Amino acid sequence: MSKVAAISVSSVQRIWRGHGLQPHRVRQFKLSTDPAFAAKLCDVVGLYVDPPAHAVVLSVDEKSQIQALARTQAPLPMKSGQPTTRTHDYKRHGTTTLFSALNVLEDKVIGRCMQRHPHQEFIRFLNTIEAAVPAGKVVDAILDNDAVHKHPKLRAWLDRHPRWTFHFTPTSASWLNAVEGFFAKLTQRRLRRGVFRSLVDIQAAIKRFVAETNSRPKPFVWTSDLDRIIRAAKRGHLVLDSHH
Repeated sequence: MSKVAAISVSSVQRIWRGHGLQPHRVRQFKLSTDPAFAAKLCDVVGLYVDPPAHAVVLSVDEKSQIQALARTQAPLPMKSGQPTTRTHDYKRHGTTTLFSALNVLEDKVIGRCMQRHPHQEFIRFLNTIEAAVPAGKVVDAILDNDAVHKHPKLRAWLDRHPRWTFHFTPTSASWLNAVEGFFAKLTQRRLRRGVFRSLVDIQAAIKRFVAETNSRPKPFVWTSDLDRIIRAAKRGHLVLDSHH
């Protein structure tokens, strides 16, 4: 920019600072185009803040394509003044999919690893949850808009299990699903730095993490203001529309 404008680099930087511009930074965003965004947002947050009596509120989703990776050489341990080091390349030993249901009131996770994630496996996971939830409780399940969650055979399963109700997050709003926080912790604390030489290794590590999470529960608490979220979404759409 200094070459094009024929001014010094320091002048360009001073102008940027004066106008609060940071061209070297990029932030990502994704606005939901769901026409029922506000209604779905209020429905899901209502379950978090004021769950129905005699109900179990579950945040349900799957984390697919979890790779069992092992570095080509053993990592070198951390020492004074130097972080842990590892090779840039790795060997793949297969992938697994983790189906999870987070009880938002108790912070307890029901998890099951499977090889794939079509509707058959998802129905098998729902049967696992159904067996784990005490009789006499209704089940409010929060899910995203993945096609697997709306498969005709899944709707037939719901017809056979009348105590279940599905609540879908708005499109492009997976951040609203509380189980995503559990997936983020799993990735950060167990998977990212792990060395897994087989699917058995990584599935065992995931099971240990689920057990550790359940042994130290910390109930999910919603703190964001709904009106603020809705106003921010409207502002985002106005800005996008002004550029078209």
